[in-house]
Amino acid sequence: MDYRKNQLIELDITDLGSEGEGIGRTGAFLWFVKGALPGDRVRASVMKLKKSYGYARLQELLRKSPDRVAPPCPVAASCGGCSLQALRYEAQLKFKEQKVLGNLRRIGGLELSGVQLHPIIGMEQPFRYRNKAQFPVGTGRDGRPTAGFYAGRTHSIIPCEDCLLGVEENAEIRRCVLRWMEEGGVPAYDEQSGKGFLRHILVRKGFQSGEMMVCLVTNGECCGENSALQLLTERLMELPGVTTVVQNINTERSNVILGKKTQLLAGAGVIRDRIGSTEFLISAQSFYQVNPVQTERLYATALSYAGLSGRETVWDLYCGIGTISLFLARSARKVYGVEIIPQAIEDARRNAARNGITNAEFFVGKAEEVLPCQYEKTGERADVIVVDPPRKGCDEQCLATMLRMAPERIVYVSCDSATLARDLKYLLADGCYTLRELQMVDMFPQTVHVETVALMSRKNT
Repeated sequence: MDYRKNQLIELDITDLGSEGEGIGRTGAFLWFVKGALPGDRVRASVMKLKKSYGYARLQELLRKSPDRVAPPCPVAASCGGCSLQALRYEAQLKFKEQKVLGNLRRIGGLELSGVQLHPIIGMEQPFRYRNKAQFPVGTGRDGRPTAGFYAGRTHSIIPCEDCLLGVEENAEIRRCVLRWMEEGGVPAYDEQSGKGFLRHILVRKGFQSGEMMVCLVTNGECCGENSALQLLTERLMELPGVTTVVQNINTERSNVILGKKTQLLAGAGVIRDRIGSTEFLISAQSFYQVNPVQTERLYATALSYAGLSGRETVWDLYCGIGTISLFLARSARKVYGVEIIPQAIEDARRNAARNGITNAEFFVGKAEEVLPCQYEKTGERADVIVVDPPRKGCDEQCLATMLRMAPERIVYVSCDSATLARDLKYLLADGCYTLRELQMVDMFPQTVHVETVALMSRKNT
């Protein structure tokens, strides 16, 4: 059958796509419908057509899925952050398990019958879990400053008074900044012209310490009189929990949020938080897991898989501010961490000293460059390698060096199951390693994202 744009179709939704969009069929033709859920019967209008599949816009729910719930957030449908909020949480967990296992089988070509698959670790309270919020700032249709989140796949700001994934304090910080902008006529940054002052409001909270940081991302250092920024800083420091305010300067015409220069406006410039018995200092640019409750469970899994007895040499690749490194160092002989961001390594070294950890050493650089260089220089093999790469996964040279170092165990912590599957396929290809265990941890309830920890061990071990 030939379809045309804006044509109405009816179909049953039977599955979810990788981004949480509903999937259904009309005959052999596949449709992706944002906002539709498995079990729904929908009426949708055709938006975009390909040879064997198309995209359609949800117009009407003819029959609701038994797993459909009312989203508690009023902008859940338009905001790009919570694509699964209308899906019952137990069904979200099932979707994430199926997504990971499907990618491992399809992309990795893995046979999982001999792998110990643990049930996904969910949350008792799957809201208010984020310790970090980034609000883009813009100008609303009424000409007033606004802040919220980008609509899916756009840079159109959806105003959001209170994001239910973030902490409650975020709402008052947002109001304080917007009120200051309106009173002082401070212009929001405009992406099209490159003009305007305030680009983003970034907020971080230490869940254990209660300390909060506000980072104002600006298009230049000053907004007229310096006293204007000083006034905002004073107001922010009066809010409950706020212990430091910093300014990040980003004049680049790009969608990168933070610039290279950060300067202190008030407080210490860092906040504290604790994972287990280890305390961390977190700066505006530090990579730090956004869900501290689940982070402790994630790292406990990684530590368990590492199987440390106190005699091992461990390499922690893509180590960030040393969160996993310092977790491991208490149970290992020596830990080496590698991270490309110099500020993160400074934080890692400072965090090691703060916790009295002397058996952790950190290197600045790309994992795929530092690891081969150090291996060639010292010839010291690793007993365990822990890797926690960004979404793009590991560089192939890094994977090749990991195999050359022949550790007894490789622990792979992944935030993207597609690149995890690709990298596992490479690591397991020569038959020296076998995949032993998999544990999924739901770090991001209400979204399609999930963390996975995989344990590989040498077959002759």
